[in-house]
Amino acid sequence: MSTLSRILSRDSHLNARQREWLHHLIGEWQIIADVTFSDLALYIRTESGAMTAAQARPATAATVHQFDFVGELMSAEEGALIRQAARSGQLLYAHDDDVDVRLVPVRFEGDVIAVLGVITAKFVDRVPMVLLANYETIAEALVNMVMTGEFPFDGSPSGYRHGTPRVTDGLIHIDTEGVVIYSSPNANSNLRRLGVEKPLQGAMLAQEVIELDGVTPVDEALPLVLMGRAAWMTEIERNDVVISFRAVPLLEHGERHGALVLCRDITELRRQERVLMSKDSTIREINHRVKNNLQTVSALLRMQSRRAGEGMTRAALETAQRRVATIAVVHEKLSQTIDEVVDFDQVFVPVMRMVRDVSVTEEPVVTTFEGTFGRVRAEEATALGVVMNEIISNAIEHGLPKGGRLDIRANRDGNHLHIEVADDGEGMGDHHPSGLGTQIVRTMVVSELRGKIEWCPREGGGTVVVLDLNIRGQVQLPS
Repeated sequence: MSTLSRILSRDSHLNARQREWLHHLIGEWQIIADVTFSDLALYIRTESGAMTAAQARPATAATVHQFDFVGELMSAEEGALIRQAARSGQLLYAHDDDVDVRLVPVRFEGDVIAVLGVITAKFVDRVPMVLLANYETIAEALVNMVMTGEFPFDGSPSGYRHGTPRVTDGLIHIDTEGVVIYSSPNANSNLRRLGVEKPLQGAMLAQEVIELDGVTPVDEALPLVLMGRAAWMTEIERNDVVISFRAVPLLEHGERHGALVLCRDITELRRQERVLMSKDSTIREINHRVKNNLQTVSALLRMQSRRAGEGMTRAALETAQRRVATIAVVHEKLSQTIDEVVDFDQVFVPVMRMVRDVSVTEEPVVTTFEGTFGRVRAEEATALGVVMNEIISNAIEHGLPKGGRLDIRANRDGNHLHIEVADDGEGMGDHHPSGLGTQIVRTMVVSELRGKIEWCPREGGGTVVVLDLNIRGQVQLPS
């Protein structure tokens, strides 16, 4: 299905700033759909005629159009009316047996860049009448603001936080002084939960809310929002009830003529967020303790190896210490994300440096890394980290006892990961990792990473270790 971004970039003649304004309008126009009880359509000019670039349905009434028509060209007759509205810059009305259509020029920086269609069913039951009268006043103001380029508001908080109030959540219409003209039943319920017992109509909204005892936090933006002076959002809490407020000033050529204040009870949403934050903190604390414990085990092994003197026991303890340290590095990287996959390049580089620094050799070894491992699932990352640790440490200790160069290359193609670890030393020939190292590498390569490994003589001297693995993690980083 065509999206607004694709349609605007492919079919329209608009510049980047004009396209961004239309995106902003689409992000805010649900308010217009709800207060006009109407379907909305955004029409743009293309080389082939007028096209529908976006569509919205009201949450306050039944939709007129059961099916989407985004990306479709309008008929010649409809296209002519849309072009007429765009050229004149004036509101244009169209009618048929079932619907009334208002064609509203969308103005940005003085130019009409699109046309907004407000499509209303003729026979919609809109009771009570007091609600209809107030909604029509608000709707007329918002439509005029679209025509003058004053809506949407530049820098307004669309998508501000999870829990942004909508028309159906609670609507309060206030005048220029902040006095309530009309308050919907849902808005009355929200304010009553907050502690405002008396009727809102005729009262000053800001005064009724701010004077409540125990309201927290007292945000400096709260009076501006409740007076309708700024297109912004705030939320207040009292007696474990959290209400979100959003102000939509109603302007006419830059002068404010009242405002629309939307409100929503988000108590449960914020409670769930606090529970999730508590769980997240607990998980982070557990990960932190696991990392510290691994580092403690690694330090104990290092201390024990120093006391073991020279020989196989000391070498075994140092190898075990390095393996634990590798697992600690991988665990630390995994604990920093909630994703099930990790960018293994960020894990491998510190592992490579650590192995190079602690490997038993008195001669300098230069390591290089080219390519990318891509995204690796968490359960595979530890196994891959341990395998690379064993291969690199073995190459340094056995292939480069007199120093030299170690080149690591990784190439990712879908689920296939090809790795080469090549040294330019004297060459290991058939000297593969011995003992436990061999078992660890082969077991993890076959069972955990579903691949194979080969040790081959390198042309010109040295050894190259080749791994071909089947990795299930995602290749592309999420946008």
